[in-house]
Amino acid sequence: MTDTRATDTGVPDIAALYLDEAFRSMRGNKRLADSAMAQLSDEQFFAIPSAECNSVAIIVKHMAGNMRSRFTDFLTSDGEKPDRNRDREFITDADNRADLIRRWEDNWQLVFETVNSLGPDDLARTVTIRAEPHSVLQAINRQVMHYAYHIGQIAFLAKHWKGADWQTLSVPKGQSEQFNAKKIAEMKRSS
Repeated sequence: MTDTRATDTGVPDIAALYLDEAFRSMRGNKRLADSAMAQLSDEQFFAIPSAECNSVAIIVKHMAGNMRSRFTDFLTSDGEKPDRNRDREFITDADNRADLIRRWEDNWQLVFETVNSLGPDDLARTVTIRAEPHSVLQAINRQVMHYAYHIGQIAFLAKHWKGADWQTLSVPKGQSEQFNAKKIAEMKRSS
């Protein structure tokens, strides 16, 4: 995790706080996707709901390719690597689940290591994605939003395929009041 100490003036280091939040958001989104995917059989993992849709497997393959491209040599090379074949990420011809999950895990590790290696002064640096300049802050925001978008798709597809067997990843329908009361009671006990 990035250092979030206050500056010499006692003011919180907003840049450090931002990096911590970006890391926390990405880690939380990964956890959500992992929990959704864990509920799927291999058949459901590769199932495509219609011709214009992607399977969970395709989304995982695309995200892994994107993460590798964007976060390899993050500060020193274009985020769209010349060896990336984005169009192949949307084809699952010879892929198997174990290999896709290994790439998913390896590339998330790359993302987390890269974000954790950044310091507050790096946020104003310039990186390129497809030759277009971005501040590091913009590039990270772009990826947080991109990953959240696809993880929402993974959760939606998993919920669709599981139907009544779906195990919710958040507060279950019709249980908001009980959940809130439980949280309030926990907070009172810990104070």
